Amino acid sequence: MAETEKITINMNVVDLGKADLLVEQGFYSNRTDFIKTAIRNQLSIHANVVDNIITDKSYLIGVSLYNRERLEKVMEQNKILDIKVVGMVVIADDIDEELAIKTIKSLKVFGVLKATPEIKKVLKQ
Repeated sequence: MAETEKITINMNVVDLGKADLLVEQGFYSNRTDFIKTAIRNQLSIHANVVDNIITDKSYLIGVSLYNRERLEKVMEQNKILDIKVVGMVVIADDIDEELAIKTIKSLKVFGVLKATPEIKKVLKQ
């Protein structure tokens, strides 16, 4: 499942002009292609650092879904979750604030958190 998020960036006019020049010369198909390539290049340069942090801090990579059934099982097992994800966390709409508080000790997401505003507030993400 390829999830994408729309972002907005601000560039100074000279940098934007240089990017447009490269697009016009055929190095990139459009501004988005230029920006995505630049981001991928930076992620590649820092890949070892990112990999070490993910390993050292035990982050999950990808998309993690938490629904009522899953969190009720956590509660039945008398466990509490420390959720650490690089990617996306989806906390389903069927989870109320009380269940989230009882089952999620901490939440750290580098990427996207999809949850109701109430759940985001109680988890302070």
